Amino acid sequence: MMPAPARDSLLLSRYSHLADSIAKLFFPCAEVVIHDLAEQRVRYIANNLSRREIGDDSALEDIARTIDDKYVGPYEKINWDGRKMRCVSSVLFDDGGQALGVMCINFNIAVFDDMHSMLGMFLKGAGLVAQPAELFRDDWQERINTFMHDWLQQRQLALNSMERQHRKALVEALYAEGAFNGKSATNYIANVLGLGRATVYKYLTAIKNGDA
Repeated sequence: MMPAPARDSLLLSRYSHLADSIAKLFFPCAEVVIHDLAEQRVRYIANNLSRREIGDDSALEDIARTIDDKYVGPYEKINWDGRKMRCVSSVLFDDGGQALGVMCINFNIAVFDDMHSMLGMFLKGAGLVAQPAELFRDDWQERINTFMHDWLQQRQLALNSMERQHRKALVEALYAEGAFNGKSATNYIANVLGLGRATVYKYLTAIKNGDA
């Protein structure tokens, strides 16, 4: 077995900067812990979230399968503060292929659970009421938006990636729907479709002349 000083030196010189890199990339959500398998002790901690200390017992005696597979996870565990962690443990080897240690990446996913809950509440629209009819009785912009996005969805098109023929066809469909009857509707539709007003007027003239 490699002497303890040499083992510690190899573990830290070869892998501590990787632990630091991972912890910095996912800061402040990730903790990375390096364990010495022979001594069954914690040898390095980057971004300490677990409140463990260097030299703490690792409790990793029975990991023969993990050594064979070279890693285990992701799995979940509960941190000291009750928050959920998602973890991956990777075996660290020396030049001879012997398992020296284990690097555990512990990711705090509780913050995302909190965000998910908040977004869920927000998207459910707590306290949401119907549009007041007195304000939206003649909301031609919303009617144009609704028709336009229904038209796009039916054809599996995206507004920002339509080709010229699609934009022309949409103008024709909007005209047939009476969308251009609203005041300033032509300017609004031109802006939404990313067309010049002259182009929209050209399409409308062709429609009216039966040239579409």
